[in-house]
Amino acid sequence: MATALSLAFHPLLVPSYLFYAVCYQLPGVVAQPALSDRWIVLAVVFGFTFLLPALGTGALYWFGRLDSLLLRERAQRPLPLLFAAISFAGATYLLRQPPFALLLGTMMLGMTLAVLLTLLISLRWKISAHGVGVGGSFALFLLLHLTDVAGWASFWWLLAAAFLALAVVSARLALDAHTPAQAWAGLGLGISVVMSLVLGVAFL
Repeated sequence: MATALSLAFHPLLVPSYLFYAVCYQLPGVVAQPALSDRWIVLAVVFGFTFLLPALGTGALYWFGRLDSLLLRERAQRPLPLLFAAISFAGATYLLRQPPFALLLGTMMLGMTLAVLLTLLISLRWKISAHGVGVGGSFALFLLLHLTDVAGWASFWWLLAAAFLALAVVSARLALDAHTPAQAWAGLGLGISVVMSLVLGVAFL
């Protein structure tokens, strides 16, 4: 169960889940593009936040720069995270162009910042990238619920995000992939990035 949770909610898959929920499951949150064209958003997100980073990590493994695709050792993480940060930044650039809604570009910007911070911290300490992903997801649904732009639909997504955040962090601990400090720090970082980004946008 712990392995299945870790794979299903891998940090590279979480962005696709979030954009699907925002584009298709939360009415009134996204105005542009039109519903019939939102597959483009998902294609961009899936391609730049999963396919390209996964291919990059695979290439690093193929050429002997990584000992394992699981990246259990801290020293193995900087290059894949750097590749992911560049790819996430590409998605951010695309989604901040018209006609995409401001929320979509802002979400992608937050994810890019989270990857960059995870990279910088990982140079010295093995923070949980899974924790960062589910922490950011929880914070996003919390903000959407508090702003009441999606009505009660956001409440159920918030409950699901809270449950999954705890489940995924527990799974990482059960697999001995992280210490409790690393797992909870990842969760806190994900939440903090979203909250800080929203405060920054509001201030501007």
